[in-house]
Amino acid sequence: MDKDKKNLAFLIAGMKKEYKKGRNVMAWARSHSLVEDSTQITLIAYDLQAGTYVKFAEKNSLFQKAWGNQLAELLNPFISKGDKILEVGVGEATTLAEVLDAIHVREIESYGFDLSWSRISIAQKWIQRKSQKTRLFVGDLFSIPLADQSVDIVYTSHSLEPNGGKERIAIKELMRIAKKAVVLVEPIYELASKKAKNRMLKLNYIKSLYSSAEALGAKIKDYKLLKINDHPLNPSGVISIIKPKGKNRKISNIWECPITGTPLVENKNFYFSPKAGIAYPVLMGVPLLRPQHAIIASKINSKIQATNKSVRTLQ
Repeated sequence: MDKDKKNLAFLIAGMKKEYKKGRNVMAWARSHSLVEDSTQITLIAYDLQAGTYVKFAEKNSLFQKAWGNQLAELLNPFISKGDKILEVGVGEATTLAEVLDAIHVREIESYGFDLSWSRISIAQKWIQRKSQKTRLFVGDLFSIPLADQSVDIVYTSHSLEPNGGKERIAIKELMRIAKKAVVLVEPIYELASKKAKNRMLKLNYIKSLYSSAEALGAKIKDYKLLKINDHPLNPSGVISIIKPKGKNRKISNIWECPITGTPLVENKNFYFSPKAGIAYPVLMGVPLLRPQHAIIASKINSKIQATNKSVRTLQ
């Protein structure tokens, strides 16, 4: 086993032990990990926590509803009939479900993605339980498998939080796929108390969201702390970014390869980029669309054509 594999194995085993003890697994990982990619740490932590958000929503339904209503009020000014909305870092869809109940327009398409397959799998069941429809998939915040300006409104709910130092990269990617607005509901370091700031620094939480957005030339509408918040040392705020009106471009296929940026064709058990010859699997109904899931499969097209030909012959 090479060094990287050993380090990752050590990280997974150690984080599992810390999680069982009820400790902060991300804090442990940052102090012990030799893995350079912090996304691995976030992914393991999120996957270990899978199921806890649904349990919280069940026990705290009034708070969950109020949180969803608060978010819907922030999104409503931007939403029109027929729009597509996306929650980045959707987790178990406990926030998305409440937002869909509360927004003033019903005729929309909704999407959500998360790093963790386990969380998305649970999210699918939660959405069904809530009698709602949405498209959920595994994706990476820093290489979202969607085309430029393919989603009208993109929003977050504390999903940028653990990415301290990557604020500008994250916002740039969200602005790329958004057509009308990006609504960031995140901890606002600059507006937090001294005690909250110290905690955010210790946990390597995001800072400078406003200045990062400003540096990218963003037009900012909202910048304030929110009334409803479940943790006084993690103050929720909002930064709403308005995209300038561009040409009305109709996008028939929103999916794109997160590595090459080429269109992805959706199939039953995989997504495929004919131009790049890259496929992405679907695991138990969940599309796996992170760059790490890519499979070099340039001959899939010929296989599909052969299969279709055989089916037509049988008919």
